[in-house]
Amino acid sequence: MNLFVILGVLFLALIIMVPLIDKSGVRMSNESLAKLSKWFMPLVFILIIAAMIKYFLL
Repeated sequence: MNLFVILGVLFLALIIMVPLIDKSGVRMSNESLAKLSKWFMPLVFILIIAAMIKYFLL
């Protein structure tokens, strides 16, 4: 039951947030997107390592 409540809240938030973000008009240039994208893979790698450490130690 809790899973359905969480999924419902997430779906409702998605329905509300997508139009608001679309109307806000915030656009990022290709240069700023490239700067951000170079950080994604290292951060994902760190997140995976941290999850593995948490899983095996706790």
